[in-house]
Amino acid sequence: MVPYSPGGGADTTARLIAPKLQEALGETVVVDNRPGAGGSIGDDFVAKAAPDGYTLLIGAFAHAVNPSLMSKMRFRTPDDFAPISLLVTVPELLVITPSFPAKDVAELVALAKAQPGKLSYASSGNGSAQHLAAELFKLRTGTNIEHVPYKGGAPAVADVAAGHVPFYFGNMSSALPQARAGRVRALAVTSPQRSPAAPDVPTMVEAGVSNCEISEWNALLAPAGTPPAVIDRLYTEVARILRSDEMKAKFADLGAETIGSTPDELAVFLRAEMVKWAEVVKAADIKIE
Repeated sequence: MVPYSPGGGADTTARLIAPKLQEALGETVVVDNRPGAGGSIGDDFVAKAAPDGYTLLIGAFAHAVNPSLMSKMRFRTPDDFAPISLLVTVPELLVITPSFPAKDVAELVALAKAQPGKLSYASSGNGSAQHLAAELFKLRTGTNIEHVPYKGGAPAVADVAAGHVPFYFGNMSSALPQARAGRVRALAVTSPQRSPAAPDVPTMVEAGVSNCEISEWNALLAPAGTPPAVIDRLYTEVARILRSDEMKAKFADLGAETIGSTPDELAVFLRAEMVKWAEVVKAADIKIE
């Protein structure tokens, strides 16, 4: 189950892994897209499914953020889902209008502090990873920058390229091609280390901003109560698939890193993500209901 539309990051992850998982398990693996309500429609479907290992969820960044944004959300991690494996991570790329006067992150911060409330940033929508990345950046730099939400990443980065909005934290897989084409300028990547897909772009720490790490991610989850033996079999096969050179190369082309964590490691990761982004949502007073 992919709780997002076809063609997005979660859908791409599912469709790359599904044929390999089908081969490994000897079972038909079908990718079912059920978008809506920030992913919660698909989440709800899987949470209520039989815990037998036959209905699985491709969880994403919103899976850990939605409980803080949606007070009426029925199903929540970790109580309603059994972790299997963290599949891939994709950092954000801070990009700016080519004609914007700031040459680097330090100059961007200086301009923002000199003109509080005058600069603006684009996002792909309220509560999105791009929105949260920029709000985290504001908190870490002590800047006051206005949010301009768009209905998706494509129009957001298009307006940054056109100079209508100065900057944007874009998903690496969508923003990097724009930077390579010269339509926008890349200033920093939000991963702990430089991305192999953009080795010349510094990390936020190298650019002078600490504790500003953010990555979008996809994880494999099952309904709570799924037997440990089933979870272990699924984890073992998925981790083996993600360790292959073929899969590493395919995801690297998208600016993503394959992980293949254990179920316990994923559980720790999810709890940390929920705490981190709950703090940012509260500090930035983000509401989408």
